[in-house]
Amino acid sequence: MDNLRLWHKFLEIIKPQISSDNYKAWFLKTSVKEITGDKIILSTPSAFVKETLYQKYLTLIQNTFEQLTDKRLNIEFIVREAAQPETSTEDIFQPIQTQVSVLNPKYTLDNFVVGPTNNVAYAAAQAIVQNPGMSYNPLYLYGGTGVGKTHLMLGIGNAILQKKPGAKINYCSSEKFMNDYVEAIQTHKMADLRRKYRMADILLIDDIQFFSGREGTQEEFFHTFNELQGKNSQMVFTSDRPPHEIAKLEDRLKSRFVGGLMVDIQPPDFDTRVAILKAKCLERAENLPEESIRLLASSLNSNIRELEGKLMQVLQLLKLKNLPPTAENISLSLGQQPQRPMNTDPKQLLAAVCDYFSLSTKDLTGPKRQKELVLPRHIAMYLLSEELKLTVERIGQLLGGRDHTTVMHGRDKIKRLMASDREILRIFTEVRNKLIH
Repeated sequence: MDNLRLWHKFLEIIKPQISSDNYKAWFLKTSVKEITGDKIILSTPSAFVKETLYQKYLTLIQNTFEQLTDKRLNIEFIVREAAQPETSTEDIFQPIQTQVSVLNPKYTLDNFVVGPTNNVAYAAAQAIVQNPGMSYNPLYLYGGTGVGKTHLMLGIGNAILQKKPGAKINYCSSEKFMNDYVEAIQTHKMADLRRKYRMADILLIDDIQFFSGREGTQEEFFHTFNELQGKNSQMVFTSDRPPHEIAKLEDRLKSRFVGGLMVDIQPPDFDTRVAILKAKCLERAENLPEESIRLLASSLNSNIRELEGKLMQVLQLLKLKNLPPTAENISLSLGQQPQRPMNTDPKQLLAAVCDYFSLSTKDLTGPKRQKELVLPRHIAMYLLSEELKLTVERIGQLLGGRDHTTVMHGRDKIKRLMASDREILRIFTEVRNKLIH
């Protein structure tokens, strides 16, 4: 495999695992210069990129090349001869009509996989496309990394652009907005900055939480927000948390965000993960058996980006080893033993939970409310719902006559915790493994 092809395969694997901004900033202009023995030399465009790759991404780079070459390579970074900058300070305030070019066309509402954890956000996006500026303005999407916030936001922009090709759409990260603001102050071009952002029909800003503590940026953004809202320009923002949890964010901005529609997007459930994997396989013309797809979906209980990354890793590894994508081969690629069937008896499931936590069935299903009983009950609710597909009413009966809202709350809470707390995910996985024959 030549250096160029190796690097392209490397990029295919790591791209779904990191944010689009980080991919463009650190990897897109890096390349393989040379491979000699057990050493690979990567050519970087600047000392800053070189240092960032070494400090933040060395492990990812080594692991990915090991997957591709079946050996552990030593990574060396060099800085290639500097080129002339592509843009000057005059270019940052380009006419807004050209801003639509930054919308990635691959993110559409049509290829967004809808499930119970994101259906409200999707419905809001559809409503906005039908009537921009009038429905849900602003739309504030929040949730953990890789759950589809940016996909939905760009999908809105692309759908509006398809309906109205002349629409002025401005998409940027919060960091880009901040950098433009600082640049405008330094070059005395505040009027240009305001033309760039305040003439937009649609303003899309990613990762709004990074405005935290930036007083000058918040001031400029506040007035931009008011002007756009005054002329019914649609605004969509994403964040990893709701406004009230962003430290050092002005109350007047929090109130503006709350004044629209705020939607929490959670990691996909099992069925949605299966649908996402099927869509990705179709997109790449890969033919994976249903059993293999379900195995992959069950191997990760986190976000879409990690799910896509795992799919790419497994496919590349199987191709390199010339193996068919059977469930057994995928299990081995994931470092697992081949999957065995799960016990589908609800009573056996409850017994496994009790055994793991050293509880009696009476403790688990009884009326006691001690703190140490909360986690076992929630795990039982989730397993009965997601693995055995029981109704919330039936689950309530099995757990001592609890009502369906209690079951739904417990099931959803453990799902959220597993997405953010590795210890909870570890405990859940160990309990689940007890149910395997």
